Amino acid sequence: MSRAERDIGARSAAGGRRRRGGVRASEGSPPTAATETSEAFLELRPLMFSIAYRMLASVSEAEDMVQEVFVRYQQALGDGVHVVSPKAYLSAAITRLCIDHLRSAPKRREAYVGQWLPEPLLTDVEAADPAAHAEQADSLSMAFLLVLERLNPIERAVFLLHDVFDYGYDEIAEIVGKSETNCRQLAARARRHVKAEKPRFEASREQREDLAARFFAALSQGDLDGLVGMLADDVVAYGDGGGKAPQWSTPIVGAERVARVFVQMSRELREHEITIEPQHVNGQPGAVLWTSDGQLINVFSLDIVDGVVQTVRSVINPDKLHHIGPVADVYAMRRQRRAERTRDA
Repeated sequence: MSRAERDIGARSAAGGRRRRGGVRASEGSPPTAATETSEAFLELRPLMFSIAYRMLASVSEAEDMVQEVFVRYQQALGDGVHVVSPKAYLSAAITRLCIDHLRSAPKRREAYVGQWLPEPLLTDVEAADPAAHAEQADSLSMAFLLVLERLNPIERAVFLLHDVFDYGYDEIAEIVGKSETNCRQLAARARRHVKAEKPRFEASREQREDLAARFFAALSQGDLDGLVGMLADDVVAYGDGGGKAPQWSTPIVGAERVARVFVQMSRELREHEITIEPQHVNGQPGAVLWTSDGQLINVFSLDIVDGVVQTVRSVINPDKLHHIGPVADVYAMRRQRRAERTRDA
C-alpha cells in the first residue's frame, strides 16, 4: 500500500470550524449517511482492519473494532455531521477504540491459560512489488506483533501510524490527542525498543518456502533426523491452547527436544488422518492442519533465519481459529480414539 493510499486525506480548504478526526460543522446538505457509509466501508475497510489487527493482534477483535467504527460513523452522518475526510475520521476512531481496548488487555492476559500468541492471519504471498510484500510481511509477523505487545497503547499507536502506515506527526497528534513533539518522542522511544528486538527473517522468499515445505514433509513423516537438521540449535517452539485444547504448557527449547515432540505429533496426525496444508501465516511460511472431514486443528507459523527454523509457533486455541474455518474438538477426538482402542482390545 503506497503512501498515497494510506494518506488520511487532504485537509479541506473550505471554511467552517474544524473538529478532531477530520470533522467540521455541517454546511449545506450533506450526502446521505447510507451513501457515504457504503463508499467509505468499501474503500477504507482494509486500512481500518490493518491498523486494528496490528494494534490488537486479534482478527476477531479487529473485526469488532471495524464494525463499531462504521456504526459510529453512520450515526454521526445521521446526526447531520459532515465529514471532511472519511479516512481521517475513521483512522482516528479506530485508533482510539483500539487504545481503549488495549488498556483493559493486561487484566485479561493475566487470566489467560498458558502461552498467549496472536490470532493467526492467513496472508496472500502474491505481490506485484516484492519489496512492499516483504515490508508488509515483516509488520504482520507473529514475532513483530509480540514485540509490539511490550509497548504501551499510545506508543504502539504512534509507532504503527508513523512507521508502518506513513501518517504524518501532525495527523497522529490529532488522532491520539498529543502534541507533535510528544508524538515524535513516543515514536523514537518505541522505535528504539522495536529495533532492539525486531525479528530477523530469511531474505529470500523462495528459500523460506523451500525449507518450510521440507519441514512440514518431515513432520508428516515423523523424520527425526530430517527435523533436527532443519532446526536451529536454540530453536524455540511456542504453543497457544488457551486451556481449551491440548498444547505445550511451556516453550520447548533445543533442536533435539523440539524434533522429538514433532515426531510424537506426527504419529497422532497419521492416527487421526490429519493433513498439513502449507499456507502463509502472518506473512511467514506456515501451515494449517485439517481433519479428514474438513475441520481445523491448528495453525503453525515458522520464523526462518540463516537457513534454519528459529522459532515455531502453534495456535490451537479454538477461540483464535474460528475466522479460518470450522474448528475440531481435539479433546473429543482423543476420547473417541481411546474408546475405539478399548473396544478393539
